[in-house]
Amino acid sequence: MDAETDEIYDRAGFGRPVRRGTRPAVLVVDFSYGFTDPQYSTGSDMTDQVLATRRLLDAARSAGAPVLYTTIAYDRGQRAALPWLEKAPGLAALRPGTRLAEIDDRVRPADDETVLVKTGASAFFGTPLAGILAGLRVDTLIVTGATTSGCVRASVVDAVQYGYPVLVPRECVADRAQGPHEANLFDMHEKYADVIGLDDVLDHLRSLPNATAHSTTDPAEVPA
Repeated sequence: MDAETDEIYDRAGFGRPVRRGTRPAVLVVDFSYGFTDPQYSTGSDMTDQVLATRRLLDAARSAGAPVLYTTIAYDRGQRAALPWLEKAPGLAALRPGTRLAEIDDRVRPADDETVLVKTGASAFFGTPLAGILAGLRVDTLIVTGATTSGCVRASVVDAVQYGYPVLVPRECVADRAQGPHEANLFDMHEKYADVIGLDDVLDHLRSLPNATAHSTTDPAEVPA
């Protein structure tokens, strides 16, 4: 954004940093093949962001931070009834049991990590996410995934409204187009979250009391 916009937002009191707790969780929003594989009409090449998220997940697990995932999928009845699919009919291709709804194997969940199936934009809407985070006593949420202007943003807005300080590592979120991506990163940073570099988030995770030394994943070892 330009300097005038920055000045307007600063004068209005936006863009202040959020506090960082000692019990963070990572939320991976919709990094399913329907979004990360460009062969699908709903997808695009998100390789860089997926591999960056893999680095984040390695660090989170080493720090003992919970990792949760969402995917989005619609059964036949939902495809016929939901108004969102009238506005965005391409999403109707995301069906349960298909590859489009599977989490990308490069950031595959561990056996003990939760994958929530949602039908709305926010990871909180119609899912038990809020209850799970409360049960885990999470005090900070790190949000990654796709798309920046859609489900990531919606999840970030709901997270802060549920009382969670939110960190968004910019290298770990992706969109189909650069314009909406950048505009929503700006807006989230000014109003709802700290949009920061991945290295900053990694340093925070390594500083946690339960953190242990870990090796960085070599992208060559990550499944294609």
